[in-house]
Amino acid sequence: MKNVFLAIFTLLFPALAFAQKSTDSTAMRQVTMSEVEVLPAAAKVKGMLLLNKDVQYELEGAIDNMYNFKYERAEKQFKSLRRRYPEHPLPYFLMGLSQWWKIVPTNIQTLKYDELFFAYMDSTVQKAEAMYDKDDNNVEAAFFLAASYGFTARLHSERSNWRKATVASKRSLDYLEKAKAGNGLSPEFLFGEALFNYYAVWIPENYPMLRPVLVFFPNGDKRLGLKQLSYVSQTGFYTGTESKLFLMKILANEEKKMQEALEVSEELALKYPDNAYFQRFYARLLFVNGHFTKAERVSEEILAKLEQQMPGFEAVSGRYASYILGYINQHKYRDFEKAKDYYKNTIKYAEMTNERESGYFVNSYLNLARIAKQQKDKAAAKSYYSVVMKASDKKSANYKEAKTFLKENRKS
Repeated sequence: MKNVFLAIFTLLFPALAFAQKSTDSTAMRQVTMSEVEVLPAAAKVKGMLLLNKDVQYELEGAIDNMYNFKYERAEKQFKSLRRRYPEHPLPYFLMGLSQWWKIVPTNIQTLKYDELFFAYMDSTVQKAEAMYDKDDNNVEAAFFLAASYGFTARLHSERSNWRKATVASKRSLDYLEKAKAGNGLSPEFLFGEALFNYYAVWIPENYPMLRPVLVFFPNGDKRLGLKQLSYVSQTGFYTGTESKLFLMKILANEEKKMQEALEVSEELALKYPDNAYFQRFYARLLFVNGHFTKAERVSEEILAKLEQQMPGFEAVSGRYASYILGYINQHKYRDFEKAKDYYKNTIKYAEMTNERESGYFVNSYLNLARIAKQQKDKAAAKSYYSVVMKASDKKSANYKEAKTFLKENRKS
């Protein structure tokens, strides 16, 4: 049920986050200006801090530092901006976003930064509402209200605070509709609409029971949503990296276009080598695309940074990297002792984050059982297969394999 609610909230809020403008060319589809409706409007842009080129130039390094998990350096510049623009929502939102990216690497599990995150988002709302009260056509204010309510809804939904999440989501969607008037000013405003276009179609396709709930929502267009995300990922200053992030996840998880997802992931990983989330996603995509040599190198780097206790490199990243290295040592190098050590580390990291139902946890036990069986260690194999049976769906191949082995070796 929680996943269903999260799917709804993904649709309801624009989930805007900020990133440096990307000038790199990628293999993503090209989008024409007419398709995304981004037209120059210099007169309206004037006076918007969000679109101020001098501020963007000043914040370029700070945005990079935040996404590269150099939080202290980034926040120092965000606070400097706040001193000069104390009544504008931008610096408060950036400070909140910095807290968000301290939460992300833990798979949103840590509660350590929640209070500060909510405080900064509340301040963003307060400052943006003051702007909006003066002028209800202020699309910059609407942009920040949609974004801050969106992020608030996301974290409340992760914490199962459904009432608060629902209220924030509704407000986010209302302001997203108002912020759409800024689409002709800058690609920054287009990000929320791009996500809505995609998920407004994807959610009813994948959650048919929600169709009656979503019937009153505007129609979406998945193809257009992807094109818009691609465009913003290449042209947005504040929304560029978040667009790449969503594009990568959609291509990998929803569209199953693993090679395209890998190309986007590689951009993010190379630009932000100390971002644990980008690194582990990159390692996984290298792995599933069969690039074992690169996957091995990236996974080893992840574990080295975890050992150094670098920010963001925690048990979740350790689970990804250890499993990949276990599999490579088992199947590529046939080094079963190393493989067993890595699989046991995968299990340890999964238990540290209470993710015993994850595929990495179950498959680590499954591979340990297979290695034990190959090494004629029936006692160990039975022990490992017993865990596989308990942790697997009864209709799965893993469950059937474990059940068969245990049945055949009941007396041995």
